[in-house]
Amino acid sequence: MLRPDEAELFFKLHSSLMCFVNERLEIVPGVQSPDEFRVLSTDWRLKVRTGLLDNMDLLEAFIGSNPFDLSTEELKIVSSWKHQVAGKFFVFRNLKKYTVFLAEGETPVAYGVAALTDPFEDLIGPYLPVLAETVLLPFKDKVIYDGLLGRYNIFFGGGIRRGLQERYSTAKERFGIVTTLPVQSRPAADRRPAQKLQSRPSPDEARKALQAIVAMTDRFCPERLNEEYAVLCRKLAEKLSRKRPSPLSRGTPNAWAAGIVRTIGVVNFLHDPSQRPHMKLIEVDGAFGVSESTGQAKSLAIRKMFKIYQFDPEWTLPSRMKDNPMAWMVEMNGLLIDTRYAPRNIQEMAYHKGLIPYIPQIHE
Repeated sequence: MLRPDEAELFFKLHSSLMCFVNERLEIVPGVQSPDEFRVLSTDWRLKVRTGLLDNMDLLEAFIGSNPFDLSTEELKIVSSWKHQVAGKFFVFRNLKKYTVFLAEGETPVAYGVAALTDPFEDLIGPYLPVLAETVLLPFKDKVIYDGLLGRYNIFFGGGIRRGLQERYSTAKERFGIVTTLPVQSRPAADRRPAQKLQSRPSPDEARKALQAIVAMTDRFCPERLNEEYAVLCRKLAEKLSRKRPSPLSRGTPNAWAAGIVRTIGVVNFLHDPSQRPHMKLIEVDGAFGVSESTGQAKSLAIRKMFKIYQFDPEWTLPSRMKDNPMAWMVEMNGLLIDTRYAPRNIQEMAYHKGLIPYIPQIHE
């Protein structure tokens, strides 16, 4: 997030500009100061923001008239907002220094956006990706948003998630993660080494660890759980091995095996006595000869790494997919619908867009 003094400076400058825009366009009557603008409802502030986006010449008029006696440095910051980027973005990934916003348009661009006074996780929830609408602004050496962030309540299936990952990779190759505006392409010389690094084969250590882990989960799952667990655990282990660098080269295979089984178990409520199969997660740790804290730590690391959550359709057992509400809910015309009970043409459309795992009638 911004430092408190930076956040206060941004709100001072932005509310001053918007107060000026409101006065010129006569959108909200009676607002005479930036402080009065800041306490307006979200709906009114959105209308003024739209007024500015439709009349960007007002930004230059504000700088020219300087109605609130801003300093030269402050006017320079406001002037940089002519490079703002407005639209819809996929809030894609939380990183240490910023949150990645993927532009929705045809050209994939990944913006590293700093929050203002509250973490994005508090604003839109912990489960990503999320489709949101906002305005990105340059602020000193960062990219921020203008304080108005609207999210769409849409759940994304595995196909959409994979597509977003591809867009993210393409954006990083072309531009890197954009942390200043306007956007500038990376020089070709900077792109080639990154491309070469991505094409390297997995280290021998990761391959050997993968073989050992899969041997453990392939033995454990059919004996103690079922074959569906074995398949998903193998898939998750292989996904871990493909990361660069692969985390499997660090830590012991039995710790990773316990973490993998725990992760699939969390998604499918393995610990719930009403489920079949059922097993306490601490028993998983014991079966692989690791402590409970080790198994928990590996599972938490895996879930954080791949944004895995309970009811995650990508890691749901196939036999339980039809009962997983997260796999079937999509937004249509502003309404959230359960496609299991939707007309066949709606199901086909959702399936072909990668929003649901299969067409229920055909599958059943």
